[in-house]
Amino acid sequence: MSRDDAWKTFDRTAAEAGQTRIVDQFAADPDRLARMSVEAAGLYLDLSKQSWTRAAFDACLDLARASDVEGRRAALFAGEAVNLTEGRAVLHPALRAAPGADFKALGEPVSAEVDAVRADMKAYADAVRSGAEAGATGRKFEAIVHVGIGGSDLGPRVVWDALRPLDPAIDLRFVANIDPRDMAEALTGLDPETTLVVVVSKTFTTQETLANAEAAKAWLAASLPAEGMTKHFIGVTAAPEKAGAFGCGRTFAFRDWVGGRYSLWSAVSLSCGIALGWDVFEQMLAGAAAMDDHFVSAPLERNAPILLALAQVFNVDGLNRPARTVAPYAHALRRLPSFLQQLEMESNGKRVHRNGTPVTRQTCPVVFGEPGTNGQHAFFQQIHQGPQTVPAEFVIVAKTHDDAPESPLWSNALAQGQALMLGKTTEAAKAEAQAQGLSEEEATRLAPHRTFTGNRPSTAIVMERLTPQALGAVLALYEHKTFVEGVIWDINSFDQWGVELGKVLAKAILKDVDAGGPSADLDPSTAALMTRLMG
Repeated sequence: MSRDDAWKTFDRTAAEAGQTRIVDQFAADPDRLARMSVEAAGLYLDLSKQSWTRAAFDACLDLARASDVEGRRAALFAGEAVNLTEGRAVLHPALRAAPGADFKALGEPVSAEVDAVRADMKAYADAVRSGAEAGATGRKFEAIVHVGIGGSDLGPRVVWDALRPLDPAIDLRFVANIDPRDMAEALTGLDPETTLVVVVSKTFTTQETLANAEAAKAWLAASLPAEGMTKHFIGVTAAPEKAGAFGCGRTFAFRDWVGGRYSLWSAVSLSCGIALGWDVFEQMLAGAAAMDDHFVSAPLERNAPILLALAQVFNVDGLNRPARTVAPYAHALRRLPSFLQQLEMESNGKRVHRNGTPVTRQTCPVVFGEPGTNGQHAFFQQIHQGPQTVPAEFVIVAKTHDDAPESPLWSNALAQGQALMLGKTTEAAKAEAQAQGLSEEEATRLAPHRTFTGNRPSTAIVMERLTPQALGAVLALYEHKTFVEGVIWDINSFDQWGVELGKVLAKAILKDVDAGGPSADLDPSTAALMTRLMG
């Protein structure tokens, strides 16, 4: 089937599915649950509450085949230049492969280098934890301040929040915002003699990161001898010479085939490897590698990342649903929605195809979310009764603390998915009100307000415990999902030119500020705002 024909069938079956109710499809298709659920790398995915019919589900699989998802997947893992606008391979799977793998980037072997950097990371992490690597005055490090932004911050931050001990031996704090308050909060209560600063920047030119690194350097310099300062500064970068010139006593490198938002598996997460312990970090890598193996080997119809991607494409392009909410029912995963915002929206928020022609369909939806049950008392009202249909994704952990079943927590997730699908009719709402003692007139008046249309889709992603392996698997699941969507939409998921434009304009504005005011070619609105802010 050609790609055009696959899209036509997709559109037709989507229109038909839009006229049906999800709950009715279970009776129409007794095998629905088995077909639309899958286990992968310790995770269980249930996509049976999505809006697709069996015919639409099959049409989605045909679209994946016609889009050559399997061929593009092979190109990714072969290290071909899948980031075509920058001529780069994209090889984050190489970073979590077992030692001795044979990944190549544009034909150049890279696995031996990955193994060497990982061994250096382990040696350094172990040395910091044991005290063999200490600060300028010989005291053990008790805290790490991780300085980065974007992919140099969100990935390690979600890992730390998910896996951190309640009382860590080494505290880990993050600074990303250029607002001085962020750095001030991170440094509060810390002792410069026992604090290690890890500066993460791919190019070591990122404005926000360097400004924060300078602030951290000044804080250390006020208390430490100059000759020992470098022991407190570590650089993680693809430009080690710039990190050394800045004052980093040691650097850990990663290459340009590691995209920022896909980089948490690299030295970018050195701070997590230290603070969590290297064995925890390696277990997380193993979980991600297990998902890689599943993604490469499972057939399309049983492939978790592919099915998750197809559900999103179906909602966005088949049913015109331009937003999706992610609700992790585990406090430790509270930053997962923020991580996914960058992963998905920076990757697939694109307006042109790979050949440069404008897209004619929707691409990435808006991604937002909060942990359950918090979100239930905030935006869930809208996804239950608002006029727009917003697909929901529930990430559920059976046992979240002290290895005890958390049924009050996950029962809420199940109930939300059920309520979104079933809804409540006006007749049922009226009968319920009368059963509560209201008059027929009052029950009739209130019934529309208590009516839920239902027929709103959701996906459940379930893990037994939030182990390092499970975390690695779920993050890799979403990475591969994002890649598959980019293939189907025929866009480049691995550049981010929209981010660069803002950086360039910010530098120009700062030049105007230094010059004393807006330049003549600045637009009137921006010029007026600058004048007001300059006082």
